[in-house]
Amino acid sequence: MRHLMGQQSLGLVQRLYLREVAQGLAVTARHFFVNMPRHIARGFGFKVAKGATVTYEYPEERREYAPRLRTRHRLMRRRDGSPRCVACMMCETICPARCIHIVAMENADPNIEKMPKVFDIDLGTCVFCGFCVEACPEDAIRMDTGIVELAAYTREGLLYRMDQLLG
Repeated sequence: MRHLMGQQSLGLVQRLYLREVAQGLAVTARHFFVNMPRHIARGFGFKVAKGATVTYEYPEERREYAPRLRTRHRLMRRRDGSPRCVACMMCETICPARCIHIVAMENADPNIEKMPKVFDIDLGTCVFCGFCVEACPEDAIRMDTGIVELAAYTREGLLYRMDQLLG
């Protein structure tokens, strides 16, 4: 049937992908044997040209981040120090990960209808899509802190509350 449709049947060598596997192993071996002496020299303290290896010795060496990188969230403040958020719930509504939780309360200022009583972001479930930043009509939430090291020993450690986000 395959012959009739213009396709040829594959031979044993082609079906086992032996040539392709050998080519892949050759590429891997070439990279290994080219880079290994550079890594050994660097391990003994010899200077290796910056472009010679692609390994960053983190945390001593830090790679430069893109200017548009989305990092840890922060809440903006008004001039009086109160959160700029008006608890409109747009960020909570648009979040695909459902990691934002807001509880609203009345604001003492008659010019501002509401403010958040609770504003939590669970960074353990956040996908850093930035939809919350784009949806906010008050420019109250941003992802420009530059903090990318997000680690905790418990899940609760990745739950950031309003006081942490304002800080």
